[in-house]
Amino acid sequence: MEQAIALAECAAQHDEVPVGALVVRDGAILGQGWNCPIATHDPTAHAEVQALREAGQRIGNYRLPGCDLYVTLEPCPMCAGAIVHARLRRVIFGATDPKAGACGSVFNLLPTDSRFNHHTACTGGVAAERCSAQLKAFFRARR
Repeated sequence: MEQAIALAECAAQHDEVPVGALVVRDGAILGQGWNCPIATHDPTAHAEVQALREAGQRIGNYRLPGCDLYVTLEPCPMCAGAIVHARLRRVIFGATDPKAGACGSVFNLLPTDSRFNHHTACTGGVAAERCSAQLKAFFRARR
């Protein structure tokens, strides 16, 4: 999670919402990313999607079995869909997202939505205070 927090700081330095993500398998980082939808003019350029894209390119497959995603903020529904399609084993997130969280805060798409043919385990609240403080500081500075 420390590396994800550092990636979130990169996003903040680029005036993007500070969210960072890593795809890890067997202790090796396969992909990483931070939020960059403003800079890229791409609404799908969330940290999770950036990390999934890099991991897929690295291993040459859009499926990422046996991989875990570490992210500083609970994934949104769009990212949850990408996570399901990638067949990730587990998501570990920091702060909950009371407006758009898809791991139980608002929606419960991961891990229990029975309509999906793949289920991804979720663990939330890892370094939650630090992740939340990072987001709050960013928005406080923008006001």
